[in-house]
Amino acid sequence: MRYLFFLFIFLASLSYGQITRVEPPFWWVDMNNQSLQILLYGENIAAYTPSSKEISIVGVDRVSNSNYLLVNLDLSGQRPGIVTIDLTAKDKIKQSFTYELKERTPNASQKKGFDSSDLLYLIMPDRFANGDSSNDTQEGFDEKVDRNGLWSRHGGDLKGIHDHLDYLASLGVTGVWNTPICESNSPHQYGSYHGYAQTNLYRIDPRLGTNEDYVALSKSIKQRNMKLIKDYVINHWSVNHWMMKDLPDDCWVNQWDKMTYAKHSKEIFSDPYSSEIDLKYVTQGWFDNHMMDLNISNPLFHKYLIQNAIWWIEYADLNGLRVDTYPYNDKEAITAWATAIFNEYPNFSIVAEAWLMSPVHLSYWQKDSPVAAIKEFNSQVNVVKDFALYDAMMNAFQPNPGWNEGLSKLHYTLQFDFLYNNVNNLLTFAENHDTQRINTAYPNFEDYQLVMTLLATLRGIPQLYYGSEIGMKGDKAKGDGDIRRDFPGGWKEDPHNAFLKEERNEQQKRYFDFTAKLFNWRKNANVIHQGKMMHFIPEENVYVYFRYTDEEKIMVIINGSTTKQLLTMERFQEAIQEHTMGINVLTKEVHNLTTKLEVAAKTAYIIKLNKKK
Repeated sequence: MRYLFFLFIFLASLSYGQITRVEPPFWWVDMNNQSLQILLYGENIAAYTPSSKEISIVGVDRVSNSNYLLVNLDLSGQRPGIVTIDLTAKDKIKQSFTYELKERTPNASQKKGFDSSDLLYLIMPDRFANGDSSNDTQEGFDEKVDRNGLWSRHGGDLKGIHDHLDYLASLGVTGVWNTPICESNSPHQYGSYHGYAQTNLYRIDPRLGTNEDYVALSKSIKQRNMKLIKDYVINHWSVNHWMMKDLPDDCWVNQWDKMTYAKHSKEIFSDPYSSEIDLKYVTQGWFDNHMMDLNISNPLFHKYLIQNAIWWIEYADLNGLRVDTYPYNDKEAITAWATAIFNEYPNFSIVAEAWLMSPVHLSYWQKDSPVAAIKEFNSQVNVVKDFALYDAMMNAFQPNPGWNEGLSKLHYTLQFDFLYNNVNNLLTFAENHDTQRINTAYPNFEDYQLVMTLLATLRGIPQLYYGSEIGMKGDKAKGDGDIRRDFPGGWKEDPHNAFLKEERNEQQKRYFDFTAKLFNWRKNANVIHQGKMMHFIPEENVYVYFRYTDEEKIMVIINGSTTKQLLTMERFQEAIQEHTMGINVLTKEVHNLTTKLEVAAKTAYIIKLNKKK
């Protein structure tokens, strides 16, 4: 018997049940793709034949489970409004249902994604702020609130994020990315708070809020000229997902004769010596016995997933999707999924999470990659998470760096940027919800300044992880819950509120003030958003690079050593050229660039170069 955690039932009864689910719950006219597949669920629903005088039904698809009926519609020329669809059996109408087709927001297809001018802020909603304590406990949901447990729910929600949008704006944030927020009704031991094992893809988890709350959050974000990014999981669902409890067809899930975990050798796609069996382990193995691996190459299921993603983009006015565990999917199917989204929204952003430390393998997943071209593949995803740069930054300021370590490793990593089609479409970060906290890896404020300066001045789209800007720590060695601590002040019972300037302690104020000054400067620094780069081989763990356009030039000095250094400007004359002086954009200190420059230990300089008048 195949390894499943649910009972797969083929109903033999000839009785006709009522429709209990309709997905998508509604749709829009005037989409670029005029076809729509509606999934109906109910006891023995496949015995019905749909018909309508108000909309064009072009056929049905039936799967092996008679509780499902897939109705295919042609929306060409359809006007917005509510239509009636009849379900008949033996030439008699047994039941009818109405379906709403909405009018699209003007220019919805032209919605913009995010780019290198943005700063994204990553939030785990359950741990950020509890804005509405009345939704903490929900009937029918296994896990209750327990702030004492690192693996349990703490009660943060969408209202908590909504309440602190002005705080994010003051930090220089222009894009909000939440970890998954759809229903995740799993038992306590599986840590449902993180949201990556979903049980319903069309419903916001009620402990976080409602679908309407999410739309309201989106509107408030847009009013502040910020963007909204949704975390999307296409590789796996919880075994408690409603559809998985009564599987449409056994081929909708990748199954094995016994429990088989996914292998994590994601380099396999660009590996010239890879085997087919290892590829199968990567793309079809299960993440855990409570998170089943989805077969997204099944045509009917594939269309379901495309429509779900587009539904959320249109409904919540999203600017981007961050796609979890991207390389664990069938590469052709996931590429077709992304292509379908870009066909509707050409300017949209999709981020592939490909946890690969080598730029060679990482570049494979960005659109028009020269590495992927060698293997006759072209991902359509425009943004990839830069784990290679993250890895280099995590080693840049460790004590006593050896040969080709420290800032030399960072310099070496950036030398591979020619492998990317667009280096500005790399999502850069110093930490996220799965990694060691930056302020634990580097407990000194001086090191934090160095890392943040790199993040703010190198190419790409920077991402902050909630709480870093006030010095929050967390040790991954103690479990993932420790790197997902509660933001102080997000709960009314908290002793002080770090969202408020007047309640931050001295350390929190120090971290916040520096971070806000740095990224608010970056917000308007086109030389960073679009500028070219020239760098110089690090010496004595001092890294110097320039960002420049025809109109502007910035010199960045990162002294990662524990002693002050004296830099001879003649070495950098190729980049300095006719400039004779510079102003530190954060401290306003003036520097002479014609002789030697003394740089303090563990200090970063961002110097705007000026010509002598």
